[in-house]
Amino acid sequence: MKFIDEIKARAKQDVKTIVLPETRDKRTLIAAAQVLKEGTAKIVMVGDEEKIKDGAHWLDVELDGITVVNPETSPKLDEYVNLLYELRKKKGMTLESAREQLLNNYIMFGVMMVKCKDADGMVAGCCHATADVLRPSLQILKTAPGTELVSGFFILDVPNCEYGEHGTFLFADCGLNQDPNAEEMAAIAHSSSKSFRNLVGGNPIIAMLSHSTKGSAKHPLVDKVVEATRIAHEKYPQLVIDGELQTDAAIVPEVAKSKAPGSEVAGKANVLVFPNLDCGNISYKLVQRLAKAEAYGPMLQGLSSPVNDLSRGCSAEDITGVIALTAVQAQLQ
Repeated sequence: MKFIDEIKARAKQDVKTIVLPETRDKRTLIAAAQVLKEGTAKIVMVGDEEKIKDGAHWLDVELDGITVVNPETSPKLDEYVNLLYELRKKKGMTLESAREQLLNNYIMFGVMMVKCKDADGMVAGCCHATADVLRPSLQILKTAPGTELVSGFFILDVPNCEYGEHGTFLFADCGLNQDPNAEEMAAIAHSSSKSFRNLVGGNPIIAMLSHSTKGSAKHPLVDKVVEATRIAHEKYPQLVIDGELQTDAAIVPEVAKSKAPGSEVAGKANVLVFPNLDCGNISYKLVQRLAKAEAYGPMLQGLSSPVNDLSRGCSAEDITGVIALTAVQAQLQ
């Protein structure tokens, strides 16, 4: 069974409510119809019900069974306005500005639904930048207890691949932290191990990636990865983690034997932690396009409630996958 099929089967076991605020995008409507058909989540859409129905009719998709919430007529609007004001008044927000934001920013409204437990999670980003999704999520939901850093990851399911967890990998951070320091890299590795175990189900084997393997190059960029690995060993001794490793040494057993003999990670890694956002984002897109991998994300880890971002280049099928993943995250919380 494919990775995403296993996730959808898990989502059906305890069906959660996921809010979709980007209802002006046809991919969202197509994905919502597919989710209803598959039964992986209950769907709440934010927007004007007539416009959503018109869009569904034009696309010839069936949306009977969804709940539509229009911020302008929602009986919860005043409650959300007051809570948003309380959360942000120290940052200069007024009741008037809180109301204006909730009426005009569907993502903000969706996050408030999650905050108030009117939805179990949110998926957005097919027509918004990551910052537009993440900013209200951090402002309203905050980080989960015990979490040092919110970070982003992708699940890559690579066809006909003998590496990783039967071809499945977690890549981090590919969507959020641009240039994490060593301490932050270690925290990303820790969060990623939990996400991998929760979503993929195997034992996380973590490679801290670099252009160097075990001292083959000298540079401050290499030093950062070496220090991040040291910190991870010290703070999270339960992790199976090693670095610095080049990608081939991390995932190819034959290369690992020559480049990193004796490493418990080299040649076996299924969680790849990148030294910066350039490396992570470029790498996941290359694997997705050239290897025809299924890429799900950028998922967010470390928030108090599940909110997940989408690539603006995503398909409707990608959205259905991230909805199922978000539902499983909600189950785990």
